[in-house]
Amino acid sequence: MPNAPAGTIYRGREGMWSWVAHRITGVGIFFFLFAHVLDTALVRVSPEAYNAVIGTYKNPIVGVMEVGLVAAVVFHALNGLRVVLVDFWFQGPRYHRPMFVGVLGLWAALMVPFTVRHLMHVFGG
Repeated sequence: MPNAPAGTIYRGREGMWSWVAHRITGVGIFFFLFAHVLDTALVRVSPEAYNAVIGTYKNPIVGVMEVGLVAAVVFHALNGLRVVLVDFWFQGPRYHRPMFVGVLGLWAALMVPFTVRHLMHVFGG
């Protein structure tokens, strides 16, 4: 198997995985927003139906899914800032790996306390 061409960052390393994760989180956020617009629009059609739909969201499974949604939004936002730096800062490609590690570190630093606090609320702790 030939070696990867020199100068590319999308060959199974940090650049490729950040690209994949950015796309997956973006699609997930899009589908959440689509569902959110639909269920919010339901209030104009039937307030009772809206209340019924919102009532189905008040369970621990949805509470855990909310952690996933926040994790996706936070990662997508932080990685988006990294992509902007890689694209528009002349030194960006040179530092894309340390910036990706920084994104993961900052993401973890933000998500751990949020997850603990949110799940305590979800499970009544």
